[in-house]
Amino acid sequence: MKYIEAPEEYVYQNGDGYSHFLAGGITGCPEWQAEAIEMLKETNLVIFNPRRKFFSNDSQSAIDQITWEHHHLRKAHAIIFWFPCETLCPISLFELGAWSMKNTKPIYVGVHPDYPRKLDVEIQTKLVRPNLKIVYSLENLIEQVIKR
Repeated sequence: MKYIEAPEEYVYQNGDGYSHFLAGGITGCPEWQAEAIEMLKETNLVIFNPRRKFFSNDSQSAIDQITWEHHHLRKAHAIIFWFPCETLCPISLFELGAWSMKNTKPIYVGVHPDYPRKLDVEIQTKLVRPNLKIVYSLENLIEQVIKR
């Protein structure tokens, strides 16, 4: 696995595997990205992680973060969405809606069983991507990615 964490820029190198963006909760939720990365460490994938170790709450840092996410969502071959139960993840919901409608790249969707907007994610996703299988644990989500 090749690991890219914000704000590091990714530049494709010959031999790199498919790239996947870890989309989902950052603020107010567990560090699920670390668990996902651990489960993916034996793959040849390139993983883009927007959750950085150190983040300043000034406006320039926010602009840099949003810009990095924007660019790397577009660079990624696929997007992994995880909706934890601790927060609503409004930006992730926005990104799921946007990328679901584009239908230009694979997306994987996992929802914690206690996520407050679980039904919304299920219905909206089914309407635009009826064949997409939503899963309800981080482990099952990462299994989908590995099996593809």
